[in-house]
Amino acid sequence: MAADPPGAERPSRALLLSAFVIATCGLIYELVAGAMASYLLGDSVTQFSLVIGTYLSAMGLGSYMSRYLDRGLLARFVEVELAVALIGGLEAPVLFGLFVWSPAFRWLLYLQIGLIGALVGLELPLLIRILERETSLKELVARVLFLDYIGALAASLVFPLVMLPRLGLFRTSIAFGLINAGVALWTTYLFQAAPSVLRRLRWMSAGVIIILLSVFVAAGPIEARLDANLFADPVVYRAASPYQKIVLTHRDGDTRLFINGALQFSTLDEHRYHESLVHPAMTAVEAPARVLVLGGGDGMAVREVLRYDSVQHVTLVDLDPMITSIFTDRPELSALNRASLSDPRVRVINADAFTYLEGRAAPAPGAQSPSDDVYDVVLVDFPDPNNHGLGKLYTTTFFSMLDRAVAEGGVVAVQATSPMWSPSAFWCIHRTMRHAGWQTRPYHAYVPAFGEWGFVLAGRSSPVRFGPLPEGLRFLDATTRDLLFHFPPDLAERPGPINRLDNQALVQLYEEDWRAMLKR
Repeated sequence: MAADPPGAERPSRALLLSAFVIATCGLIYELVAGAMASYLLGDSVTQFSLVIGTYLSAMGLGSYMSRYLDRGLLARFVEVELAVALIGGLEAPVLFGLFVWSPAFRWLLYLQIGLIGALVGLELPLLIRILERETSLKELVARVLFLDYIGALAASLVFPLVMLPRLGLFRTSIAFGLINAGVALWTTYLFQAAPSVLRRLRWMSAGVIIILLSVFVAAGPIEARLDANLFADPVVYRAASPYQKIVLTHRDGDTRLFINGALQFSTLDEHRYHESLVHPAMTAVEAPARVLVLGGGDGMAVREVLRYDSVQHVTLVDLDPMITSIFTDRPELSALNRASLSDPRVRVINADAFTYLEGRAAPAPGAQSPSDDVYDVVLVDFPDPNNHGLGKLYTTTFFSMLDRAVAEGGVVAVQATSPMWSPSAFWCIHRTMRHAGWQTRPYHAYVPAFGEWGFVLAGRSSPVRFGPLPEGLRFLDATTRDLLFHFPPDLAERPGPINRLDNQALVQLYEEDWRAMLKR
């Protein structure tokens, strides 16, 4: 296309509306990349920061490069749209495939983000230059940027609230690639050009749409194939919530839950973990009636709590409604927790535990409302602190707020990572609880799926006496429970920093511990 014909200069509200679509799609690709990086690499703060920085700098480079395009602007605009549609639309499947098969995933991730960002950066300058001949630059820039920013707002709302829960990451990126390709095809009908040029652009648009539609239809089998290469056992369930990627595998009676690729439990030995988390705390209180479980949306810890006849009320606070829903509604999963989440004594609250504790009113004597009452036992069953969002749940601030939820004479038990594989992180959690005013007793248990695993039992005074254990336990008896609190020399306490909101030292310690472990 040698030059834009007069018909291509015709102002078009439809073409101006493309700014809105471009911004929405562009931000979606950025969010998809950030979510994929967080799911696959961990540490969401670092990954989103690097993704945003790479993407915006690439957009700046693309905007600068637009100065070298002088002829056939509408055709170049369509071509860039199609390139964004194809590369951005296939972003999630390609990134997941690279993670499974390429050791250079991290570098290829940022290369793809940079390429998408550069192409998106080309789009708006081209659009402004196409429209500026019929509208004053002042008015045009105001309109285009207004639509651009509104499009970004739309993307930030639609992605977590609508697209991700309904379509998942794979189909979300493909769907917005189809929108980009649709804009490209649509644009070819908004201006006049040589028939051969329009024919070429429309065939290109149709080709990209066919490719994306084909991958959209096959997204389920493609993701299943990639998961089959990523997980040792057959995948029986997969979903992406706004918070995490959830995968369940099953083989020969062993069901395993993975969140963002990290193993959460194996049914072959989860009883060791959950009995160790729950029963030292429950037997440290005489006739516990009210129990708060933070995390543990799979209901396994609640299952152990309900073994006690004295229990009258259990509040479970877990961030992700998808987790609590599948472990309530799917028969094969609710069987694992003995339908504990459907028990009339159990109240499920889907909320961030930090926000939940922060919003609790100071307990008043005789309070009756479950949200304002205090608890005899609090069980903290969060994932390991491998990012800052989780790290805040192990800070002095969190453990100080936790004190308001515990009744006089009550106790807390906290999942505290492995004293063998992440000793610096384990003892940091113990040290941080003590700094927050708790009297602590660290302990550990061997769980084959994880190795040696650590916990901290705490109260306003050191819990030292234990009552009888319930019947039917598979791992714990009175002798085993007492042995949990003995640490051999190679697991002995070590000095280090306190984990505070303003330093998040725990996250760094955890990462350093596991890097050192992987090098062994």
